[in-house]
Amino acid sequence: MYKYDNYDQAIVDARVEEFRDQVKRRLAGEITEDQFKPLRLMNGLYLQLHAYMLRVAIPYGTLDSRQMRMLAHIARKYDRDYGHFTTRQNIQYNWIKLEECADLLAELASVEMHAIQTSGNCIRNISSDQYAGAAADEVADPRPWAELLRQWSTFHPEFSYLPRKFKIAVIAADEDRAAMRLHDIGIQLVNRDGKLGAAFYVGGGMGRTPMIAPLIKDYVPIEDFLSYAEACLRVYNRYGRRDNIYKARIKILVHEIGADEYRRQVEEEFAHVKTLGIDPPAAELERIAAYFAPPPFESGLSDDVDRSDPDFAVWLDQNVKPHKQAGYAIVNISLKPIGGIPGDASSAQIDVMADLAEKYSFDELRVTHAQNIVLPHVAKRDLYAVWQALNAAELANANLDLISDIIACPGLDYCSLANARSIPIAQKIAKRFADPARQRDLGELKLKISGCINACGHHHAGHIGILGVDRKGVENYQLTLGGSGAEDVSIGKITGPGFDEDGIVDAVERATDKYKELREPGERFVDTYRRVGMEPFKEAIYG
Repeated sequence: MYKYDNYDQAIVDARVEEFRDQVKRRLAGEITEDQFKPLRLMNGLYLQLHAYMLRVAIPYGTLDSRQMRMLAHIARKYDRDYGHFTTRQNIQYNWIKLEECADLLAELASVEMHAIQTSGNCIRNISSDQYAGAAADEVADPRPWAELLRQWSTFHPEFSYLPRKFKIAVIAADEDRAAMRLHDIGIQLVNRDGKLGAAFYVGGGMGRTPMIAPLIKDYVPIEDFLSYAEACLRVYNRYGRRDNIYKARIKILVHEIGADEYRRQVEEEFAHVKTLGIDPPAAELERIAAYFAPPPFESGLSDDVDRSDPDFAVWLDQNVKPHKQAGYAIVNISLKPIGGIPGDASSAQIDVMADLAEKYSFDELRVTHAQNIVLPHVAKRDLYAVWQALNAAELANANLDLISDIIACPGLDYCSLANARSIPIAQKIAKRFADPARQRDLGELKLKISGCINACGHHHAGHIGILGVDRKGVENYQLTLGGSGAEDVSIGKITGPGFDEDGIVDAVERATDKYKELREPGERFVDTYRRVGMEPFKEAIYG
């Protein structure tokens, strides 16, 4: 993984001290909250319903055990003993004291971490495939290019005050594990005639007006990668709607002028940007890529795994994925215990995951956009020992991609923007479907919950999605069906009138019962929905 050089460390350290002075002035009453707000947001600090929330950047979801242990330390020292892993592969702390925030950021900086650009109208954390560098289906490890984008976008003078926040994902496989086309820019590395390049999708996003990004350029030579990204941003920065927050995202610009006109303007801008020489020399790319060289895998390891423990076998089938290196596997750690809060982990659990990464996964972990954790490089001979350690820490939930593997935002329990609670709904649904055999019978079923129209819980992309809204002061929950954030990307459709808290759980159960009645062999929930349409489900849900 990438390591800071002197320049990286210096700018992060300088930002900490700058923010320390800003906090000091705020606490002394020398600046008002209105004056302080843009300063704290530049450092990832939000004022939520009950306390300050800090969002820490984890670039493309990759970190090592030293950094993971620091996250556990921060949970113990500065929060209430837990952290919340998010859909942008970051971590959030919900109970931060303003007077301690600068010290917290200084401790983060000591392990090459920060909270810069995790908020505000700028380019946010660059996300990627959580299996990058381990997946057999990738054409290249996408993380060197994600790191290149991180360095390019950090404090970019032209893109520090965009019309609205901006999210970029980079993947390198046909299977989309990062919801790439639901980003402002989604980039897929591709191989054409033996030469690496990139396909650019621009104008996706969720929120109030969900849209799937259209393909803008099917092949950009890899040496033009950065110039083309800059051209895409420049067109948006020039014409994005700063006069209307609801129309400020790039998806609205691309939709209103059309993909063809946006493409024409990007090509025109790209021709100019190429004269500026912003693409890095080959030596710089090689320097960055060297940090992502494959770990020293052992050769000749056996692929055999003893499956005699039935509980281990279930976990093995559900949470462990194939690795491109013989004798190794990818381990998914579910942060979705039945009745728990999706994405939450205690400091003790974070420490356990750090220990396992150091001992069994070449000191590397990944955060997924589904709010889980990955150990990307585990020898198959060690899988049982890893499972035993996870089981002891209550982290061995064998529910990856099943109905209880729920994505949920913090909702009205924490967020000042929310209209309804998300966490209790996720807990009640997980309890309703707690039987592991029942979950496995339903198969892959992506359920996602948002507490407001901003869609931080990605409800638009759920096979089953739930949106909490305010109906005259009462929490109400809309049900959507048919969404997907994967390579078969689609936006879910609302079934009809909303439900109260218990009613939405019943509605989900009726929808899954109808799926079991209608499904054909091998069909997932979303496949059956697409084949038969909304009406049979609507009739079952509303009677």
